[in-house]
Amino acid sequence: MTIVQRTLFPALLRALDDQRVLVLTGMRRVGKTTAVRWLLDQVPSSNKLYLDLERLDQRAAFSERNYDLILDFLRNRGIDPTQPATIALDEIQYVPNIPSVVKYLHDAYPIKFILTGSSSYYLKNYFTESLAGRKVVFEMFPLSFAEFLDFKGVAYRPRPEFTDKRFDAYEYERLKGFYEEYLLYGGLPDVALAPAPSTKREILQDILSSYINIDVRALADFQKIAELQQLLRVLAARIGNRLDNVKLATIIGFSRPTLLQYLEFLEKTYIIRRLPAYTDNPDRATALSKKVYFYDNGLASVLAQVGEGALFENAVFCQLHPYGALSYLARGNDYEVDFILQPHSGAPRVALEVKTHPVPADKQKLERIAVAHNLGHAYVIGRLPTPGFTDFLWGGHL
Repeated sequence: MTIVQRTLFPALLRALDDQRVLVLTGMRRVGKTTAVRWLLDQVPSSNKLYLDLERLDQRAAFSERNYDLILDFLRNRGIDPTQPATIALDEIQYVPNIPSVVKYLHDAYPIKFILTGSSSYYLKNYFTESLAGRKVVFEMFPLSFAEFLDFKGVAYRPRPEFTDKRFDAYEYERLKGFYEEYLLYGGLPDVALAPAPSTKREILQDILSSYINIDVRALADFQKIAELQQLLRVLAARIGNRLDNVKLATIIGFSRPTLLQYLEFLEKTYIIRRLPAYTDNPDRATALSKKVYFYDNGLASVLAQVGEGALFENAVFCQLHPYGALSYLARGNDYEVDFILQPHSGAPRVALEVKTHPVPADKQKLERIAVAHNLGHAYVIGRLPTPGFTDFLWGGHL
């Protein structure tokens, strides 16, 4: 099977030489298993093994309290634990005592472990201090638009700097159809590769069903599954809006503490992200409402009738968050800036405003706000060109 390499792959490959346990987390069907199988293929030794802990037999083996039995299980599958070995364990959240097993085998034998799972296992404290200093954690997200084009076999020019991302009429015409597909169906690999819209929606519905019926039921103590589904639909309809937790709890029929517990679970399992307000006062930032986004446009679009503007803004969020820390800026009813980006590089903060049809007045207003708040740069991100105005970043170049 041909594997399309993700931008995360080089960092994973470098981590193979690290003696620490490699942990890869991310939402269901984001591509973790494919990444791990690719990583194992890069290991030159034959003393390696992939195990799927969703399988009951393999899960039972690693649930053993007698670690000698686990070693026998590995030896029976061709692993020599006295020699350097690489073992990949997929879906580790199904084995609560896996940190103890991994710690023992990692410390006692020359075994490099590669572990994957939904980050929700952190909620159950599956990774305790027993692995402190022994692990390196990577997060995998849905495809960026550049990766989406890779999956489609479409050539493109990488544009690492914001100044390179300005509207390009020729590239826009060439890529706009792919970007519109990305806006509607998101960046989960199976969905991107599916040929027909009906198949894409079926896969998205299956992913949501698996998340609720497997991940939520197995990993959370939630009793109100129907209310959780309703909460997801309500959140999808509020993409890009500030959350009123009191009102939201009333709509769903939760107490406010229960609502916050559900929101935290959805956030830590990579379904949603609550974006904080930008302010120089940390206490004020805590008091201000957070805006909500989904980590994948496709999941949001099958949950609710999301407006085109909201879907575009959500896609921009998905494309921007790898660049650095995101927040939003609001000054009462006077103005709001969709995103304030603090780049990982330590470069000055960037003000970013999302517009379906950008016009010169949008750029002028944003630049005035950026100056007032001492922000280093200001860019309008547009989806569709306006006649006579091209001084904006096109969403497809992010």
